[in-house]
Amino acid sequence: MSTTLGQLVDALGGELYGDRETPIQNIGPLDTDRVAAISFLSNPKYRSQLLTTQATCVIVSPAAKDEAVARGAAIVTDDPYLYFARLTQWWAQRVRPRPAAGVHPSAVVDPSAVLGLGVTIGPLAVIEAGAVIGDDVIIGPHCVVGERARVGAQTRLAAHVTLGFDCVVGQRCIFHSGVVIGADGFGFAPNKGTWEKIEQLGAVRIGDDVELGANTCVDRGAIEDTVIEKGVKLDNLVQIAHNVHIGEHSAMAGCVGVAGSAHIGAHCTVGGAGMILGHLSLADNVHVSSGTLISRSINKPGVYSGVFPFDENASWEKNAATLRQLHALRDRIRTLEKQIKS
Repeated sequence: MSTTLGQLVDALGGELYGDRETPIQNIGPLDTDRVAAISFLSNPKYRSQLLTTQATCVIVSPAAKDEAVARGAAIVTDDPYLYFARLTQWWAQRVRPRPAAGVHPSAVVDPSAVLGLGVTIGPLAVIEAGAVIGDDVIIGPHCVVGERARVGAQTRLAAHVTLGFDCVVGQRCIFHSGVVIGADGFGFAPNKGTWEKIEQLGAVRIGDDVELGANTCVDRGAIEDTVIEKGVKLDNLVQIAHNVHIGEHSAMAGCVGVAGSAHIGAHCTVGGAGMILGHLSLADNVHVSSGTLISRSINKPGVYSGVFPFDENASWEKNAATLRQLHALRDRIRTLEKQIKS
């Protein structure tokens, strides 16, 4: 891959300071030692690296323009991190392998399935009866698209993705290897020391522009559907249980677990290994720190954090109740201390 600064600016915008014909062959961090690399500065705490970076060009904000230009070529833009993201997209379109459209001879496609224009079906993939595949969809090797499932245009399924029957996926989604959509939710009724299966009769509905990381699972609903709205981003190894509803443009990092029937608002985030108990609601713009267990509904936007050591349940409940009162207890103690001193 090789381009020039002029080609990048023509495609992505920004204000270029430097020679348009300068070659660019790599994208790298500020401390890169790659030849002909372009980098970016978005976090002010790394600003000192502008003095030492070997990058051919640096993407910076107007506040860092003078320093960047003093050392060499620069592209100035209001949001360098967003510019970097769009640069990676532009770059990927040119370097990422894309299989030729068509159905591989080893794939199994039911005659009743409907395939759009420009569809790619990889080796040993299975498309079951009544499935509908939109235009320019890529179905990777060993994928399974179940009966009556629907996949929107320009969606890409990497190898070994399973989409269960009746599940619906929007346009321009990306599902990485090992994703399972529409497995049965965890539903069992106790019966005299055994467990009676509750059949999961719902499906999964996923909006446009959703990205799911490797080995992430979204269970089908027990009666109604599990819903993931448009623009949601889930990292690797995330578990979304039956009948969960995730609002648009929310994001969750690796190993997050969301229990059944939880309702997550729009523009929420959950850090790695965060847990949300079932039947709870999170308002829009709630941000949960890594490792935090959400055990009650949150009705107010904001950042929420908390880790509490486990114990026997009765003892834990008493300690948790006391912990909630610590601030009030502190104030009472201070008042008593003042009274004693006086």
